[in-house]
Amino acid sequence: MEKTSSSSTQAAASYAAAKISSIFIYPVKSCRGISVPHAPLTPTGFRWDRQWLVVNQKGRAYTQRIEPKLALVEVDMPNEAFSEGWEPAETSYMGIKAPGMDLLKVSLSKPPGIADGVSVWEWSGSALDEGDEASKWFTKYLGKPSRLVRFNAASETRPVDPVYANGHNIMFSDEYPFMLLSQGSLDALNELLKEPVPVNRFRPNILVDGCEPFAEDLWTEIKISQFSFQGVKLCSRCKIPTINQQTAIPGKEPNETLKKVRSDKVLRPNQKQQGKIYFGMNLVCKESLSEGKGKMVKVGDPVFVLHKVSSAAEAAA
Repeated sequence: MEKTSSSSTQAAASYAAAKISSIFIYPVKSCRGISVPHAPLTPTGFRWDRQWLVVNQKGRAYTQRIEPKLALVEVDMPNEAFSEGWEPAETSYMGIKAPGMDLLKVSLSKPPGIADGVSVWEWSGSALDEGDEASKWFTKYLGKPSRLVRFNAASETRPVDPVYANGHNIMFSDEYPFMLLSQGSLDALNELLKEPVPVNRFRPNILVDGCEPFAEDLWTEIKISQFSFQGVKLCSRCKIPTINQQTAIPGKEPNETLKKVRSDKVLRPNQKQQGKIYFGMNLVCKESLSEGKGKMVKVGDPVFVLHKVSSAAEAAA
C-alpha cells in the first residue's frame, strides 16, 4: 500500500482529488433516498440513515431484492433534522408516501413498542415497533403482512465485519456505515450502456466529482473536512442496480455490463474468485465513533487522498 510521507501529505493538503457533489440519506432501508446539503456524522453512519426497516410477519427484512415496489416509496424528513444537535419535538415526523397511498406520518420520537426477532442478513435482535398504523400502511401497499421497525440503539449493536473494520457498527445498512461513488465512475459506466442509468440505482451516501473514473477503488484513507475515512472494501453489487427506481421494474442492466468490466475476474484475476461485481467503495470514519460537536460533512467539501493502493487488485474486496 502506498503511504504518503509528511511532505506529500502537505502537498495533498493543497490539492483535492475530488469534492462532494451530493449526499444521500436513506431513512427507510430500500426506500427512496433524500438528497441533503449536509449531514451529521454518527457512530453508525450519517444520522437517520437506514434507521428504519420494513419487515414481514416473521420479522425478516424486506428489501427491493424481494419487493421492488419499495423503490417507489418516498420518504421526507424535516430539513432541520440534518442540522447539528437537532432533536425531534413531539410534533416532528417522517412523511412516507407511495403511489395510490395516503401520506403516512411516523413520529420521530421513539415509539414505545418493541418488536422481537427482527433480522436483516446475519443480524437478529429487537427493534422499536412503529405501531399499527404504519403496519397497515405497508401491509396494504405491499399486499402482505408488514411492519415498520426502528433500530433500537439503546439496546442493540450491529457490528460490521471485524476482518475489514473492527470496532465499527451500523444500523440497517447492508454492510458498512458509508458508501462512496464517483461521478466519473458513473459517467464511464453510462458510456458503455445503451440506456444511461442515474445514480439512484447505486444508492451511495457520498457522491464525489472531479476524479478519474474508478479512482475511489484505490482510496484506503481520505480526508473530508477534518474527518478521516478509511476505504475498507470495494462495494459488491446485488440485483438492486437493475431495478428502475422510477418504475420499480427490474431489467438486466447495468449488471450485465458490470460483469464484463467490473467483475472480480476482471479486476482481481489473481485473487479468489467470488463471482462478484464491484462499483463504489465502502467507508468507515474514525472520528464518528466518539462524541463531539461539529461533526458535519457537507456538499462542496473537498476530498483529500492520504493513502491509496496502486490497483483495484490490491484493494480489499
